[in-house]
Amino acid sequence: MRWIWRALAGLMVLVVILVIGVMMIPAERIARLAADQFEKATGRRMQIEGEISPRFWPVLGVKTGKVTIANAAWSDSGTPLFAADSVMIEINTSALLGGEVKILGLESERPRLLLERSKEGAANWEFTPPAPAEADAVPGAGEAGPDAPSGPTVFSLENGIITGATLRYIDHASGQDLVLDGVDAEIAIPDFTGPFTLNASAVTSGQRLSLKAEGGVFSAFSEGRVVPLKLDLAIGNSRIGFDGRGGWDPAAAEGALTADLSDLAAIGAAFGATVSPPPAGFGAKTLTIAGQVVLDESGALYLRGAEITADSNRLLGDLDLSPGGPRPKLSGNLRADALDFRGLSGGGAGEPSLGGGAGGGMEAAGWPKDLIDVSALGLADANISLAANSVDLGVVKFGETRFMLTIDRARAVFDLRQLAAYGGAISGEFVVNGRGGLSVGGTLALVGLDSAPLMMDLAGWDRLVTKASLNLKFLGIGNSIDEIMRSLKGDGSLTLGKGELRGLDIAGMLRRLDTSYVGEGQKTIFDGIAGTFTILDGDLTTGDLRLVAPYLTASGAGRIGLGGRDLDMRLRPTAFPGDSEGTGGVMVPLRITGSWADPTYRLDLESIAREKMEAEAKAAEERLKQEAKEAEARAKAELEAKLKSELGVEAATGESLEDAAKRRAREAVSEEAGRLLEGILGGN
Repeated sequence: MRWIWRALAGLMVLVVILVIGVMMIPAERIARLAADQFEKATGRRMQIEGEISPRFWPVLGVKTGKVTIANAAWSDSGTPLFAADSVMIEINTSALLGGEVKILGLESERPRLLLERSKEGAANWEFTPPAPAEADAVPGAGEAGPDAPSGPTVFSLENGIITGATLRYIDHASGQDLVLDGVDAEIAIPDFTGPFTLNASAVTSGQRLSLKAEGGVFSAFSEGRVVPLKLDLAIGNSRIGFDGRGGWDPAAAEGALTADLSDLAAIGAAFGATVSPPPAGFGAKTLTIAGQVVLDESGALYLRGAEITADSNRLLGDLDLSPGGPRPKLSGNLRADALDFRGLSGGGAGEPSLGGGAGGGMEAAGWPKDLIDVSALGLADANISLAANSVDLGVVKFGETRFMLTIDRARAVFDLRQLAAYGGAISGEFVVNGRGGLSVGGTLALVGLDSAPLMMDLAGWDRLVTKASLNLKFLGIGNSIDEIMRSLKGDGSLTLGKGELRGLDIAGMLRRLDTSYVGEGQKTIFDGIAGTFTILDGDLTTGDLRLVAPYLTASGAGRIGLGGRDLDMRLRPTAFPGDSEGTGGVMVPLRITGSWADPTYRLDLESIAREKMEAEAKAAEERLKQEAKEAEARAKAELEAKLKSELGVEAATGESLEDAAKRRAREAVSEEAGRLLEGILGGN
């Protein structure tokens, strides 16, 4: 871009030619001379149309007609790089007589600027001037006016004004097309080798932008070199401030950064993107960033000593933002004291969460149906480690937390390195996938958690008092908590240590066959509960749940509706069992149905009747089998007696009647054959 500033310097020289020449030669020749000189300096064609008129009072100056500067040869837009309906330049006469071009005022009417970058990376604002010998050739005074200065041009600009301009930026490689309308700018360069200021404003995609800049050593800055620089950029209600050093060829900066990004929607709109408001705790009301920033030549951004405030959350650490690829990548290490992320579960920071308490938990009619927007996951990839003393997710709360967050193409994976929760620990990974919708899943191991506060936070229910361990693999799909809970699938196992179940006295129910043993003051003390389960379409089912308690055992099976917040469980408690398997005692099935908020306990008379009918049917079957066996034995005995009395057949030990009859027949045949043979022989 240094050629832009060189072109500006060339323009200052042309002013001298225009002002002096306009009094001596025709305007047409002046315009042609100015255009030729600009083309020799920049390699780009300039065209000046219409009348060129001088101005002598109150200051010396010149006004042109329509001015255009040609675009790069590779551009196929058909639009010039720069166009304006007119240009007015005012010059300090005394400075001009001293050999210095000092611009008192520079105004353009309806300027239009088109900046383009090709797919190969070429920029249309990068001029390629002719060879130095050709560029330095200046026509003599005898041809078209006085010689142009051969040495470095010294100029200044007291007040440059642009009003109602249009600036368009097109990146053919990325497809970005940014348009700034209503551009108003005021630039002051009192000394070419001194500081400069710029105030500008514009509108893009309906968002108001404003920029204030203060820089030192304009001559160095115009060459792209690093100089002291102070910037203040406003987009909507967001502001970004920088105080340090910076340059633009290549882009580089180092200094203090302060940013108020509370209006993310305005920032996104300004760059042609739609950014939904983040949930509470992530900058819904307040999002600020401060720290020391370094921008290197590759475009990588390094933020050190960062302090990030997102609503009530404050994080400290270091962050790196690397460009390139389809998305930038954010890396870093962050630490915090207490983090309030209740907004993830539908509650705002400082507002009641979905757990026990106001309007949530077991008493709620259902899960929240508010849409969960995770579109921000697609803005950048990330690899960030986070350490916090506590994390409140609304549904659950964690103590000391350390995890690694990896985001790849809108899929976030939380690798839980250390997660203290409810007196125990959680390990594993939790996944939030925003690719083409929303899904959550993971593989978690929960060890030694206090069940009462956990269940209170999850469901507003604290009747189970024990230490719980759980292995869980799950997946849920949906754009709200309600949809996710109703779509859950997975499997796992549950183990509970010694504890008590408040509000339910199973042993009392068995002793009295009375379901009124439910309510305050009632409880079942147990030595342990264990079982496995599967989850499908939001329903958890188990068939091997087992409870062991003093003077009581129980097995259980049934369904717990995680999505519908209801249950249908059958327990088979046995009081005073005779053996470790729970048999030999008094067993009365118990059925628990209804909603989580208002479950119903009743003796399972259906099971009792069904089991009684099954027992009676089995007894009748056994009785019939026994009677058939006895009838068969009697018939056999009667047949044996008849064969013995009539045929002389008697079965030997272990011999069937059929075999005995066959044996006796063979014996009879043999005896008869012997008699016949004896008769034949005796007759001879």
